[in-house]
Amino acid sequence: MKATSTNPYNLDDSAAYQQWRAWKCGFYPLPNDDLFVRIENPSQVSDDEINALRDRLQATNFALYQTRPDCSKEEARRLCARFDLVRLDANLGADADGITSIRVVTGGHRPRYIPYTNRPIRWHTDGYYNPPERRIRGMLLHFAADAQSGGDSAIMDPEILYILLRDENPDFIKALSHPQAMTIPANDDGYEEIRAEQSGPVFSINENDGSLHMRYTARTRSIVWRDDPDTRAAVTCLEEIMNRDSMYIIRHRFLPGQGVI
Repeated sequence: MKATSTNPYNLDDSAAYQQWRAWKCGFYPLPNDDLFVRIENPSQVSDDEINALRDRLQATNFALYQTRPDCSKEEARRLCARFDLVRLDANLGADADGITSIRVVTGGHRPRYIPYTNRPIRWHTDGYYNPPERRIRGMLLHFAADAQSGGDSAIMDPEILYILLRDENPDFIKALSHPQAMTIPANDDGYEEIRAEQSGPVFSINENDGSLHMRYTARTRSIVWRDDPDTRAAVTCLEEIMNRDSMYIIRHRFLPGQGVI
């Protein structure tokens, strides 16, 4: 987020919001011929390559890169470290090294979860089921192999989604910022409770740096929305925005060696 003297997320500060909105929307549409940063050697990423990635992160909260198809886990980890992404979220499906390999799995507990099946993964933010102290604020998704079929991805900056919702109706932002806006039911495998029920807002502000955080999933079986008119209308609007063709949504079929930060 661009630093401002006032808070653009304050619903009562229209001037700060309009200034930030103009800056943010000014980056779109993104140039199709300059979406990817080329990383020549993932073992020794140059300062120029890092700066190019940082520029894109500052503008859109994501950066696409292209490197060698045989980029290793350790090289991907070192790239993460250049952006201070060093604390891994050891989720239930993570490998022994803490990195999560997303692929079709037929045995064990992983097939209970959509990322380890051949079913499509709907819109979501990483770690939407985590408690506040484990919020995911950054991630790297590296593509090591080509999909046998399908494999199309869609990416959207949550700050842009915030803008589109607020422009539609500021009450939508207020509803989605409620501490009980979205509840993720407990994860129970039939034998024990693996994770407790987790409630929280869709939109929240980081007290340390004033940045926006978003938690969301379109997976209907794993979410309960607060039952009030504004929340229902906000969710309907949010779904409509993310399911239409828009210059704000990047759609791409990633190839081996490509990734997103």
